[in-house]
Amino acid sequence: MESLIPIIIILAKVIGITFVLTLPIIAYSVYAERRFAAVIQDRVGPNRTGIPLTIFGFKKDISFFGLLQPLADGLKFILKEDFVPSHVNKFFFWLAPALTMVPALVTLSVVPFGSTLFGEKLVIADASVGPLLIFAIASLSVYGITIAGWASNNKYSFFGGVRSCAQMISYEIALGLSVIPVLMHFGDLNLSNIVAEQAKNGWLILPLWGEGLTTERMLLWIPMIISFFIFTISIFAETNRMPFDLPECETELVGGYHTEYSSMKFALFFLGEYAAMIVGSALIVTLFLGGWSIGFGADAWVFETFGDWAGLIHLGVFLAKLVAFILFFILIRWTVPRFRYDQLMKLGWVVFFEAALINILIAALIMTYNRGQLSNIELAGATAGVVIFSVVMFYIAKSLDRMLASDAETPAKS
Repeated sequence: MESLIPIIIILAKVIGITFVLTLPIIAYSVYAERRFAAVIQDRVGPNRTGIPLTIFGFKKDISFFGLLQPLADGLKFILKEDFVPSHVNKFFFWLAPALTMVPALVTLSVVPFGSTLFGEKLVIADASVGPLLIFAIASLSVYGITIAGWASNNKYSFFGGVRSCAQMISYEIALGLSVIPVLMHFGDLNLSNIVAEQAKNGWLILPLWGEGLTTERMLLWIPMIISFFIFTISIFAETNRMPFDLPECETELVGGYHTEYSSMKFALFFLGEYAAMIVGSALIVTLFLGGWSIGFGADAWVFETFGDWAGLIHLGVFLAKLVAFILFFILIRWTVPRFRYDQLMKLGWVVFFEAALINILIAALIMTYNRGQLSNIELAGATAGVVIFSVVMFYIAKSLDRMLASDAETPAKS
């Protein structure tokens, strides 16, 4: 019987984090987006769907401010006709939606949702290579979108799939490079340890207590802010959110890679996008904003005061930060216009790739000097090297960009 206890605990974590927390957050993110968009556009939004008491003879329904709208949407998708066009590759056509939704849910297994609850960490798999595992699994979702575009046997869907493949690969490079200074600073790939360190010595972009007030942390604040900026924008591109939603650009590609999809298969693409948005928000909160940490030294007080129940307080803090960042995603979508595709790729390859590389060198230089491993002369030489490297990188990038632009503008010879 005792051998079953660890299995029961793992199952409880999977059910609690995946089905009790994550899936309702995904459903109500859709509701929040519709209400948020209505506020921005001076509309009402979904505010009617509730308990239909009139069908049972009562005089009035209970609207609940439209909070049951996600349930109605799910029921609608389930009951709609599951139409499969005759010209598609049926096996891959059915496989693609699952390849989009499943990786987003699996990556949440290594994200710590809280500290500890009765001695158990609030994370499904406390992996020692958390960020690497997230990047490895999340990158699989591009296969779902690309296969959907190809299997649909439709030129608009195919263009959407190709766009998504190029976009996600381009920004995965900037995403991975931007997180290197963070991992260099912590010297650890375990996300639980990274959050615990921030709780003790200051959040990465708010180092205002503990060892966060040291000279090294203050100097590192600049490269960490740069990493945060690049990482956040790259997450927008990775999740195909506005202003980077070129793979499903309705003004050019009808619906992009999911043009031929309907019913629950379309719903899986839709939910996969929101699940990826939640994973991206959770990762940003965990790496840069202290995760479940309340901050300012208050976590030690919470542990002393609430004991084994402290994990619930920290869970609430994490969810509050997560919801705030999801609302930020929604705000950006409804306020920033869509990029052109050439602007999107130029931002990824000409700006973010070089900036992330230079940021790694700056962070390494600061860390090495503050630990007494560089003399002043060596520091001056290394700084000059970083400046020269930066100039050369941007010159090469701009030269290639101008060359490609001139080739595109040159008319083809008959």
